[in-house]
Amino acid sequence: MAVRKRKEGLAFIITRWKNLGEGKSIKDPKWLAHVTKEELVQTHFVPGSICAAFDGEEELELSSLLTQTSPCLFSSLLLPPLSSVVAIKQQFATRQQLYNAMASSQIELQRFEDTHQTSGVWQDQSRVASDAEAELESPNAPTHEFSLPPVDRGKDAWLFLAASFVIEALVWGFPFTYGVFQDYYTTHEPFAGSRNIAVIGTCAMGIMYLDLPIIFAVLQIWPRFRPYCTGVGLFVMCLALSLSSFATTTTHLIATQGIFYAIGGSLAYSPCIIYMDEWFVKRKGLAFGIMWAGTGLAGVILPLAMQVFLDKYGYKTTLRAWAVALFVLTAPLLYFVKPRIPLSQSTQTRRIDFSFLNTKTFGILQACNVIEALGFFLPSIYLPGYARTIGASSVQSALTVVIFNVASVFGCVAMGSIVDKFHVTTCIAVSTIGSTIGVFVIWGFSVSLGPLYAFCIIYGLFAGSFTSTYPGIMRAVQNKKELAEPVMVLACLSAGRGIGNVVSGPLSEILMRGMHWKDQGGFAYGSGYGPLIVFTGVTAFFGGASVLGRRVGWV
Repeated sequence: MAVRKRKEGLAFIITRWKNLGEGKSIKDPKWLAHVTKEELVQTHFVPGSICAAFDGEEELELSSLLTQTSPCLFSSLLLPPLSSVVAIKQQFATRQQLYNAMASSQIELQRFEDTHQTSGVWQDQSRVASDAEAELESPNAPTHEFSLPPVDRGKDAWLFLAASFVIEALVWGFPFTYGVFQDYYTTHEPFAGSRNIAVIGTCAMGIMYLDLPIIFAVLQIWPRFRPYCTGVGLFVMCLALSLSSFATTTTHLIATQGIFYAIGGSLAYSPCIIYMDEWFVKRKGLAFGIMWAGTGLAGVILPLAMQVFLDKYGYKTTLRAWAVALFVLTAPLLYFVKPRIPLSQSTQTRRIDFSFLNTKTFGILQACNVIEALGFFLPSIYLPGYARTIGASSVQSALTVVIFNVASVFGCVAMGSIVDKFHVTTCIAVSTIGSTIGVFVIWGFSVSLGPLYAFCIIYGLFAGSFTSTYPGIMRAVQNKKELAEPVMVLACLSAGRGIGNVVSGPLSEILMRGMHWKDQGGFAYGSGYGPLIVFTGVTAFFGGASVLGRRVGWV
């Protein structure tokens, strides 16, 4: 079965669609009214393959075409039903019906009329579909309603975002509280004096970052597994926490609280990212910012709660109680973590385009992302220790991390909002300038709690919001490489941040070894933390080098 095109017909429409500006509505009634190109591109990821499929060809086998493109999108925009290609006579210039009745799709579009004069897009002179024309002209002809929930608004979208916010807080909040567990393990039996206690937290955090490209790729190739992913991940996390409560060696903890928990957390978290790309288009940055703010909020509440439980009940009861709480709080949210667009019933696997990895745009943005991550995690680890060197109590020292996490909540939401309106390098520049000044000027010259707390606020607002620029990076990469899948771009960015997270631990130990510059400089630079402060400031500064990439046309 072949699909034939005429230069003034289908080729013209494809060219017009391909050249539409990002985010502009398709107003022509012979297209889908009020559907944005960005939504179609980022939901189905196939505009380039559709356009390329028709370039320079007079006919294309339908079966071949459907293996290259999204069946749902292609049939919705260009094809009549598979059972018959309706022949429209050249004289039939005032009516045009585009509809979708493919067996593999559950989405049906309402038929509508074209009031513009046209010579007809779909023509096959060898067939005259009189029965089809009669059905179209019949006043009793059935209509098919297109009733997807709206994007960027509506109850369903906000309920999904709320569920994602809570899951983000619960899944990522626990690894971010590992400092509390580390202090407990190093001072209580049976782990006191054991080596590799720090590796537990590194495994939990690092693996959750680094395995996202693998999990995202699997869910993109076999999307039918997505609905089960969050539930399976929740089960694995709860099981890992329960097994951790029986651990008697650090090896047991590395396997359970570290590796298994990280794998379960990644599985539970991944559908939230994938579905976010469907529910939010114009407000995507804001939505991601709100979701990622959950980690900052959890960083305020969970450390305090875990400290109380560990002091009162010990690690066994604390881990078991958290496993139960995690299940009770997360299980009801599974209903709301669902796609906006129903999955196709087709079992055909998809291919993923990784060619964006070779683009200069992704290269410079990813390099800056990794560099920024090398220093980002260090202040939250060493601020309490520095606070004690200037005379703060244990409670006052712990407040440095709490203030940083609170500020990062507001920073993530604010940055997510502006990244929807401005170029991503502008947003990165804002984060870079605020972070760099905060480190070199405020922390570097802090010798009392007041300026140190001010630094925690500044650093949380600016450095803590860096990940909220990721939606802008996804958009910039896709503008350069149209076939790039946004969720895979995000997965690779997360992996890059994971590299920075894992490497920063050993680097910080080298920087702090011997307390270099102690008593050799003024202010905080001469406290023994000087090399750490300088390293954090330098990485924050070079994390904004993508601004130069824009000047030379790479971004």
